[in-house]
Amino acid sequence: MNKNVTRHSFLSKGVLILTGWAFLALTPGLSSFALAQNKQTQKTTPARNKVVVQNPKSIGFKDSSAGGSKRTNSMSLNPELFQRKNPNELALDSASNLDYRVIQGCLRRNFNEDNLPSSIGIDNPQFSDFFKSQTKAFFDRMRGDCIPYAAAFGSRNRFDSLSIMNGPIQDAKTEVWTFTPSAVGGFLIQQDYLKSESKNLTEIRIPLKDVLYDPRKVGDILPVELVWELNSLIKQIYPEENTSLENTNSVVRLIVDFGDRERWAQIWAAEILDPSNKEVYASAFWLERSDIPGGFFTGSGESLERSFWTNPLSYRRISRGVGMVRASAKRSKASAPVAQAAPTKQRYRAHMGIDYSAPIGTPIFSVANGRVAHIGYSGAFGNLIVLEHPGNYHTYYAHLSNYNVELGLGNEVRRGLEIGYVGSTGRSTGPHLHFELRKNGIYVDPYGSKTQLDLWSMRDNESGQLTREILLLGSPIRNN
Repeated sequence: MNKNVTRHSFLSKGVLILTGWAFLALTPGLSSFALAQNKQTQKTTPARNKVVVQNPKSIGFKDSSAGGSKRTNSMSLNPELFQRKNPNELALDSASNLDYRVIQGCLRRNFNEDNLPSSIGIDNPQFSDFFKSQTKAFFDRMRGDCIPYAAAFGSRNRFDSLSIMNGPIQDAKTEVWTFTPSAVGGFLIQQDYLKSESKNLTEIRIPLKDVLYDPRKVGDILPVELVWELNSLIKQIYPEENTSLENTNSVVRLIVDFGDRERWAQIWAAEILDPSNKEVYASAFWLERSDIPGGFFTGSGESLERSFWTNPLSYRRISRGVGMVRASAKRSKASAPVAQAAPTKQRYRAHMGIDYSAPIGTPIFSVANGRVAHIGYSGAFGNLIVLEHPGNYHTYYAHLSNYNVELGLGNEVRRGLEIGYVGSTGRSTGPHLHFELRKNGIYVDPYGSKTQLDLWSMRDNESGQLTREILLLGSPIRNN
């Protein structure tokens, strides 16, 4: 391991029976993971169905079908994957909470601690009464001189969630309570404890300059599929007003679950911080979702997912977007008359997709967890990979020069896996990646200013998860 990396076990999260209207289960339990050392064990365990990848660049997918290792060079898998549907038929998601925001801090203790909601701007008398009636025991166990909190608000300053911690100390006695409105009236409470010597989560600290400029060092520490994800994540949250942070002692603090043969490795929290004064410049937290792919959100509630879903290359230059492009025309013979001919009307065809110019052989990464729905040659697409994602989403990666040699039809693929390489196959005018995002079979322009998907926004029922993760996994919030 790189000597500049600090790594130790992280305090785990637990769930107690809840006080209040209902019981909520915490994010599914996590177990330990063995890296490359376990590859031989995986090979000799037939009961498992995860594909064992010998090439270290190919870690990150599972075989979920009996014929997962077979290739297909036809479009007989699912003809609907190749139909061009009218974009006007697509109703974009309107239930997303676009005005979502998060505030956090550490409120100085006083004799009226149960007035905390109104003190931080939660204007909800019913919730204030509920909070006072439920938190006496919590405040009896307070430690330190302030109360760490993270509160989320929706449109029109609607109260979405509140998480509080019993002091700015993270140890075996730390507890976090999260309050959220109930869909049937009243409010829910979830209690979480931190426990020492966790086997699930690990804290890692990597120099910021290594994350930004030396992926090989990061690859010695993290599973290979997390390297692309981490680099993309840090470049998004890197504060523009501190453009020279990489020249300081700033580090990236990560909370990582290294997974196992049944569960993907996952970054759960990432922070850019100064280890000397413990100032956090930026942060992001992972939210797991059951019906759509999970996503990263900043500590202030901003979604980072749109960039991930438009970033299939580590190197990229957009050469062409959605719109009309000239159709190829027949060239006239050399003996044909030159002048006096009436100008012909130029024909155009629709171009749905984003073209990323890049040299042949440039690695292409899966933009989200999914399953290989098609791999093989497909007419104008050339060599094509189609990934199916939860929520009726598909991503298309076309004109490839080659595929990951271990990838097959039916494989479950993790975000950040190297799935193929830029080429110029099919109807291509030069080396590039043609990338498409479709929902319900209809093309979605991921760069469109009016495009808003449930993938890219906080939903009301997810608010408590984020405020909880901020206190559980983030650096302790201290009194300003």
